[in-house]
Amino acid sequence: MGDNAVTKRVSRLSGRRQKQIKLVLFLLPFMAMVTIFSYIPLFGWSYAFVEYSPGLQLWECEFVGLKYFERIFTNSADFIKVMRNTLAISSLNICCSVLPAIFAIAISQVKYKRFAKVVQTCTSIPNFISWVLVYSIVFMLLSSENSALNNILMGLGLISSPVNPLTDVDHAWAVQVSINVWKTLGYNAIIYLSAITSIDQELYQAADVDGANNWQKILHVTIPGLLSTFFVLLLLAISNMLSNGFDQFWLLGTGMTWDKLEVFDTYVYRMGIRNMEYSLATAMGIFKSVVSILLLSFANFASKRLRGNSIF
Repeated sequence: MGDNAVTKRVSRLSGRRQKQIKLVLFLLPFMAMVTIFSYIPLFGWSYAFVEYSPGLQLWECEFVGLKYFERIFTNSADFIKVMRNTLAISSLNICCSVLPAIFAIAISQVKYKRFAKVVQTCTSIPNFISWVLVYSIVFMLLSSENSALNNILMGLGLISSPVNPLTDVDHAWAVQVSINVWKTLGYNAIIYLSAITSIDQELYQAADVDGANNWQKILHVTIPGLLSTFFVLLLLAISNMLSNGFDQFWLLGTGMTWDKLEVFDTYVYRMGIRNMEYSLATAMGIFKSVVSILLLSFANFASKRLRGNSIF
């Protein structure tokens, strides 16, 4: 009997080891992909410390140390303007991050599931439209004197002359955030809909027994069930505050609103590609990565202190 028990234990350990080996082999292609596309390119950071000229090898360029990192902060007027725009737009997007959760709760409360699926599909489609097409749609609907927006507002008597939100400097941030919310609302709500379906249904049944109505079930069951998902997405959004994206602002920005819409990504492109200051653009990329890591670490620390758990 003792030998049989030992044999069964060895067999179980062998089977477990084989499963672990299969999992490691399954992960190898993804680890290779991350290494090739995420870690090997970090060698390019070396160009931030040399006076790079196109056509020269890295070792042929003059070593300048932290010269280009100093230039980032020396040109303070442009840098402060870019950081102001970047942080302001990111903060507005973070404030709007609760909208997908609200939208997902609203869809989950619709009794006619076919209608809910149609709404979810229609609101998710804009996420898959390129920013070039979004620019065409927005330009057609908002920019011209005979645009749909002007016809509606003038027909309701809310305005007396045509308006063009794309050239409105005072509301440039709000307009861009609104366009981004329209584009991503339905797609981001999918995450919260998945979280809602994973909530234990016995909690809703217990709430029914206690006589809770729909609003009370949303307040005491659904929202608490979504908090962990919301906080994870919030922390990731905080860590990406310097990453507003490039396409949206490069396409939708105009000469009148560019002072409010030049963000970090467009600034790096303008300095690195258009002005051919590759070393300076690389230094800016390093600065962005370091700040993003610090923001993520701070958000993770705050989550651990306030909620008792962290995301990594």
